[in-house]
Amino acid sequence: MRIGIVVNPDAGLGGRLGFKGSDGRAKEAREAGAQDRAGPRMGQCLNKFFELLKSTLNRSGASPELYAWEGRMGGDWISHDYQVVGKSPATSSAADTTNLVEQLTGLQVDVIVYAGGDGTTRDIVNALGQEKIPLIGVPGGVKMHSGCFATTPNAAAEVLFSYVIGDLMASITEVMDLDEEVYLTGQWKVRMYGEALTPASPRFMQGAKQQVERSSEEEIIEGLASHIAELITSKPDLMIIWGSGGTLRLIGELIGHELTLLGIDIQHKGQIFADLNETQLIDILSTHNGEKLLLLSPMGGQGFLIGRGNLQLSPDVLRLIGVESILGVATPAKLMGLSHVRIDTGDVDLDEEFRVRKFVKMLQGYRTTRVIRVSDV
Repeated sequence: MRIGIVVNPDAGLGGRLGFKGSDGRAKEAREAGAQDRAGPRMGQCLNKFFELLKSTLNRSGASPELYAWEGRMGGDWISHDYQVVGKSPATSSAADTTNLVEQLTGLQVDVIVYAGGDGTTRDIVNALGQEKIPLIGVPGGVKMHSGCFATTPNAAAEVLFSYVIGDLMASITEVMDLDEEVYLTGQWKVRMYGEALTPASPRFMQGAKQQVERSSEEEIIEGLASHIAELITSKPDLMIIWGSGGTLRLIGELIGHELTLLGIDIQHKGQIFADLNETQLIDILSTHNGEKLLLLSPMGGQGFLIGRGNLQLSPDVLRLIGVESILGVATPAKLMGLSHVRIDTGDVDLDEEFRVRKFVKMLQGYRTTRVIRVSDV
């Protein structure tokens, strides 16, 4: 089997800096100290994949070939033998992704594994045209809404391995996208861009993001707001870290605070610190020795609590807050479709800490809290 490798080396660079995407801002992000995200996560995926190939699970003795460009769009992140089919440019663009995909298509690869975000997915789907080559996305961007993405780099390796040995079949999934101009103004408007083939694995693939709204839930949102307002009143020294999303923004409005829809805010003693990046979060959190509470709303349809659209919450930030200080917030309508929540902090040890705890608390109404299981993948 032939496996094509595609890496968008600039994907995800702006996440911890609080950018709403990295398109056109890679140079700015790197100058601000951003570290590669997509490439290392591709490396993690491929290392896990080759471990699986060497294990007893590889009952068919499959020995696939990798095809990639040298350099930052492929070879830099591959620690095993691969077929060199070109060389990455010094700076990459959507046109380079298109050229690479067209070259891989000409080589008749059986599957394409790529690392990036929604923009990368769109570029690849455009380049494929009518070609029916399955895609496996290694999550490496700031925002990832399409069903092509695995939940984590290790999950992508599991999917690739199962597909290579014939345990998975390809199925059609939705390629979702945001209106970029609207998104950058702080509004979330998701739409279906197209369709793609991807190995069918509900356990390891994240599925497409869904927007969940119910006009009858105003009273529930008000109840959630009342609960959080009581916490603030009863604990004057409590520092609240507000996650992103429409549910939390509406709750904030109901208690008199204008929050950032797509960013991370901190509220403490009546003061709001808005749209903070990783460094700013660390600076503010480090000055507070009292109780902290991180409010997070799971992503509809996918169930991600951490790792999609909130990369500012880096492992260092989360350790300052404390795993035990996280409270999920969701309406019953959103929880109806979730049997578990997913965590992808980017740090294997921290991810394991969440899994060992097994559950997180979820506020679903006024003084109404339940626990929900943390996914083990």
